[in-house]
Amino acid sequence: MSHSHDDCSDHEHSGQSKLESFLFSCELSSKVPFYTFQGDEDEDLEQFLELRTVCLGEGAKEESNVVEVTAMNHLGKTNSVPIANLHLSCLPMVSLGDFELKAPVTIRLKAGTGPVTVSGLHLIVSQVEEPDLSDDDEDADDEEEISPIKPAKKKQQQQ
Repeated sequence: MSHSHDDCSDHEHSGQSKLESFLFSCELSSKVPFYTFQGDEDEDLEQFLELRTVCLGEGAKEESNVVEVTAMNHLGKTNSVPIANLHLSCLPMVSLGDFELKAPVTIRLKAGTGPVTVSGLHLIVSQVEEPDLSDDDEDADDEEEISPIKPAKKKQQQQ
């Protein structure tokens, strides 16, 4: 899925931003208890992780599996928040809606042995350069001159 939208939040750029989204998934277990999403190295891109579901995998035990995420808040301070407490018999899956976090994000299996699958979208926002049409406009003016509008002549009434 890929689409463009106007960039209303960034007043320095007069262009548009392009939003691309890619499927994301990771599996947490006692063997691999955390995953850190860094995004790509390109500094011109804004990268987000939009978490959608947290689900117990095949072979999960009858125990509590707590999943937490760690990311930066608007002040640049790191915060850790539990997002799911899964249990095989009563709550094997949680739908998070559109839980969007700016990279980097660490997803951790805080309690339990899993396996737990976390899925969602990797969102990449990039600036789209608008073509410079100023030269084309000048060329068009040179090629085509518009004659000034002359006022209509009034008819004189005969008496």
